Amino acid sequence: MNPLFRAAKQNRIFQDVVEQIQEAIIQGRLKVGDRLPAERELKEMLQTSRSTLREALRVLEQKGLIEIKLGMGGGAVVKAVSSDMVAESLDLLIRSQKVSLRHIAEFRERVEGDVVELATRQMTESDRIYLKNLLEEARQCVNRGTEAVSEFLTADKNIHLGFAKLTGNPIYISILKTIHENIRRYYDEYLVMEEREMNENFKDLEDVVAAMEAGDAKRAGSIARAHVSRFNGYMETREQQNLK
Repeated sequence: MNPLFRAAKQNRIFQDVVEQIQEAIIQGRLKVGDRLPAERELKEMLQTSRSTLREALRVLEQKGLIEIKLGMGGGAVVKAVSSDMVAESLDLLIRSQKVSLRHIAEFRERVEGDVVELATRQMTESDRIYLKNLLEEARQCVNRGTEAVSEFLTADKNIHLGFAKLTGNPIYISILKTIHENIRRYYDEYLVMEEREMNENFKDLEDVVAAMEAGDAKRAGSIARAHVSRFNGYMETREQQNLK
């Protein structure tokens, strides 16, 4: 049986320790819930110092690959790989003003349009029912009016993420989840969502789903792109007004 780790390369010892443990997790040699060997054993395997090993484990924890538990029965435990760290990174980019409304709109117009087209081409009957149910949740929010704006925005997000889910592509699903988890701060600051906007937003979503149900992928994608572009335009206008 091959050893879990080898002696770290001395000329790049810290980086090598991080990469070895990371690869063991990614390749499945260490699975979710597995506990890494004890610190003393890891030091012997990797032939590294305690300080280097602990710093490497902190980096892996920051990456979301492990969780370091303290106390009796503690240690480094492997976590499931998720999009949480990506979402946090995008959140930091947005908060530091490195990602603008225009950047997000350019990305969403192209990607979400393509996602809707792909989802349309492979949609099943159960997918149609799934979208109808999501659309009905949004409709109920619209019927309640502006008191349900927050719930409507959540329903709107679920529909957009639903389109991604129907592609079956984990890259689309993860990236768009990250985008929609972080775009809410722009909505809160720049999006005016009165009854007119709620109805307009819902009509767009309804038209996208109708085109998907009809099997018209190009039209569905076109409506999705126009929807993103128009509502981003509303927010950019409000943003410019706030700067005056």
